[in-house]
Amino acid sequence: MKFVDEATITVTAGKGGDGCHSFRREKRAPMGGPDGGNGGTGGSIYLIGREGLNTLADFRHARQFRAKLGDRGGGKGCTGRGGEDLFLAVPLGTRVIDAGTQELIGEVTHEGATLLVARGGRGGFGNEHFKSSVNRAPRRTTPGEAGEERELALELQVLADVGLLGLPNAGKSTFLRAVSDARPKVADYPFTTLHPHLGVVRVGESRSFVIADIPGLIEGASQGVGLGIQFLRHLKRTRLLLHLVDMAPFDPEQEPAKVIRAIEQELVGFDVRYPPEEGSISLAARERWLVLNKMDLLPEDERATQMQAVREALSWNGPIYTISAISGAGCAALTQDLMKRLEAMKTEIHESD
Repeated sequence: MKFVDEATITVTAGKGGDGCHSFRREKRAPMGGPDGGNGGTGGSIYLIGREGLNTLADFRHARQFRAKLGDRGGGKGCTGRGGEDLFLAVPLGTRVIDAGTQELIGEVTHEGATLLVARGGRGGFGNEHFKSSVNRAPRRTTPGEAGEERELALELQVLADVGLLGLPNAGKSTFLRAVSDARPKVADYPFTTLHPHLGVVRVGESRSFVIADIPGLIEGASQGVGLGIQFLRHLKRTRLLLHLVDMAPFDPEQEPAKVIRAIEQELVGFDVRYPPEEGSISLAARERWLVLNKMDLLPEDERATQMQAVREALSWNGPIYTISAISGAGCAALTQDLMKRLEAMKTEIHESD
């Protein structure tokens, strides 16, 4: 799945209907009192969450959205019909920001959840509304109010359990293909992945989790270099990070321990530039597992030594796995352990509540 994760749209709610100027004119009441009804309320605009959507691509071409107008009030005290509300379907994880004020309007995180982004204008008053004991034949009416108009910045943040980290060509997309039905592009050159991809990993009946693959990070990503900063925010919603490392790089200077430290510094830099929200864990402090990939390219008698060298160079005490994403070796054991850990994390959250 490819993602268009930013879009700017303009929403205009419907104008309220005007109030009606009318007097009763019946055979037995030729000079009847006022009976002009109020105008109908203009239609509002809502965003509604849909699980089946994974991109904001629908908003690349259609960027102007208008709700229906409220109908004018009628005689005999009839209130005008309200304008029909407009519902715009968005993927789960969409954040909505007022482009003018930079105010966060809200987020859509659940199937069917709605978020009001532009309220319809109130209908105007008909002359019947102004009738009083001292003014029995008012001629006053009011027009309907204009609906709200806003320019909105939409941002899609991937909703995934596990996020993949690593330099370009570390094998993240190959790993995603090996463990899920996702089919991201794979090639033997850097920056093959230009958009985040999601994959559902199934490890048994009714047991599955979602992995997000983002474009490879390079030094300076947290400051906007390359594609990193644009997609690092997708990892903010993940519960666990898998850090893939190329154990057989073309460039001999890309020592595994060195590139791991470089990525760690980018996570710290991102947290400084974009502090975590209250109650959430920073990226640098989030649980992270090391996955040493392309081990099949090393001589068999050197693999254990190489893994131990990485562990010692980093003083690493966390989980560490060796795999070959292209052959699938070690991937099944890794996904089984991931599933168990995610289930344990879910239990821990429920117990703390």
